[in-house]
Amino acid sequence: MRASTAGWIFAGPALIVLGIFFGIPVASALLLSLTDFDLYALSDMSNLRFVALGNYFDLLQTPLFWKSLGNTAYFVVVGVPLSIGVSLGAALLLNAKVARFKGLFRTALFAPVVTTLVAVAVIWRYLFHTSYGLVNWALGHIGVAPVDWLGDPAWAMPTIILFAVWKNFGYNMVIFIAGLAAIPEDLYEAARIDGASRWKQFVHVTLPMLGPVLLVVAVITVSGYFQLFAEPYVMTRGDPLQSTVSVLYFMYEEGFMWWNLGRASAVAFLLFLIILGVTTLLLRFGRKRELV
Repeated sequence: MRASTAGWIFAGPALIVLGIFFGIPVASALLLSLTDFDLYALSDMSNLRFVALGNYFDLLQTPLFWKSLGNTAYFVVVGVPLSIGVSLGAALLLNAKVARFKGLFRTALFAPVVTTLVAVAVIWRYLFHTSYGLVNWALGHIGVAPVDWLGDPAWAMPTIILFAVWKNFGYNMVIFIAGLAAIPEDLYEAARIDGASRWKQFVHVTLPMLGPVLLVVAVITVSGYFQLFAEPYVMTRGDPLQSTVSVLYFMYEEGFMWWNLGRASAVAFLLFLIILGVTTLLLRFGRKRELV
């Protein structure tokens, strides 16, 4: 038996499963986005009409879609660097030679990743409550007036960003720890012999050696943060003044509140194209820097 034939035989079951549970649903959603499938079509398929790219053009003329896209972009632009920075800082601390109880701290910092998002989002909503939240209580003891964290459009999205960073940074931290462990100690020893400070060692040794890892983490984090949904759904319901409506939250309202399933599918594919474009730019940047 040829090697290629054997490879297809072994990969066949997995490919069939992917085709049934991924390929067919994606193709169906793409076809759905080209129709005006709604509640009326759900009750009587004779009401279904083919509108081609009409849903896409209609979305591009919908102000709320652009507002949700702006909110999501704000979340990504601020949240991704903050999340990567916190993850890298935690990894550096845990990778330090003087660090003790590394296993305990790794487990504690990774714990938010595996906790139920809805449960911790509810807890954070009460922590940032205006009247009896723990955060405002602590700020009151240092003379700071209470802040309406989730009711003020200026503070709602930063609060959600802070929650998302706390919830997700442990995942990237583990990846960074693995990357740091792969850096040869000889490079640091040579840098110390040359008189390099710790900061210069970080800039000229750690960061260049972590380049491929940073690129992977950036792609994973960007694609994940563009899919913001559960945090605003649980904490703010898209308010105040629609300042926390994300693209996925907008898609949820279109599909499951107004039953415009054709438009909701179009939103999903527009978001896919945006994520594809951003990640492609990141990969091209990585290739120019010879990171991949």
